[in-house]
Amino acid sequence: MTVRDALNSALDEEMSADPKVFLMGEEVGEYQGAYKISKGLLEKYGPDRVLDTPITEAGFAGIGVGAAYYGLRPIVEFMTFNFSMQAIDHIINSAAKSNYMSAGQINVPIVFRGPNGAAAGVGAQHSQCYAAWFGACPGLKVLAPYSSEDARGLLKAAIRDPDPVVFLENELLYGESFPISAEALDSSFCLPIGKAKIEREGKDVTITAFSKMVGYALKASEILAKEGISAEVINLRSIRPLDTATINASVRKTNRLVTVEEGFPQHGVGAEICASVIEESFIYLDAPVERIAGADVPMPYAANLERMAVPQHSSFELGFCVVVPTKPNQC
Repeated sequence: MTVRDALNSALDEEMSADPKVFLMGEEVGEYQGAYKISKGLLEKYGPDRVLDTPITEAGFAGIGVGAAYYGLRPIVEFMTFNFSMQAIDHIINSAAKSNYMSAGQINVPIVFRGPNGAAAGVGAQHSQCYAAWFGACPGLKVLAPYSSEDARGLLKAAIRDPDPVVFLENELLYGESFPISAEALDSSFCLPIGKAKIEREGKDVTITAFSKMVGYALKASEILAKEGISAEVINLRSIRPLDTATINASVRKTNRLVTVEEGFPQHGVGAEICASVIEESFIYLDAPVERIAGADVPMPYAANLERMAVPQHSSFELGFCVVVPTKPNQC
């Protein structure tokens, strides 16, 4: 099943199960979504539940938050999370803070979803990763799926959750196919928010990653295995809450840590993970923690510079060589 089909089926099943769930955003209806995630939903549920909006993120995000105040369950699609900056006041000040400011009297069951991070050749204003931005805000839950099972199970969990959820997809993953279990295809299937998944067990180094970088980490771990290095790969799935228990348990076993993300290095998700490990598992470390991240520049448009601005397999291997030195001339 492709990630695109996994997301589409999750939307379909949750809209079928709960009449309070509706989808809104630019081109989600007649055009069936800019990336065809909402294919077939307008025909099945009608224009009252699949709403095409004007190009005004601040406007329809605010409408969505207001609908959530009154007990509906809106799913707000951003054509890219770069455009969520137009709606940031509603996401942070209206959605994220209302439950706390109302002493728990107001729930805001809303999902903000869409592609996040680098795609290919779309420039700086369409390529930023916002995981660290939203992950820093109390009141939000922030999810970043990798596989089709992730996409399906986490989106269902997000829609059912009583709190605002930022759901960070990846454009380059939409067309990728992943094996999916019969359990994950069940309409009741749901993944827990705040729980990471160990994609590959290992004993020499822990690698944390999320979204598209999980695939890169798995490929790098296969290369390392040929060199006799056993890497444990953790798919974070949830940025906030962050599963620090799973991460620290892994580091206490492997005694080394490499974090991987395509976002900016300063104040990134990897920095938060490193801080947690230093605070909770410092005495278990046999080497300094290593962060692999995107370059500290806006995303270049030129293809050659774009490749240099996001992590590649070569940068993974260099990072592992720093943490797990083996043969003197290998790195």
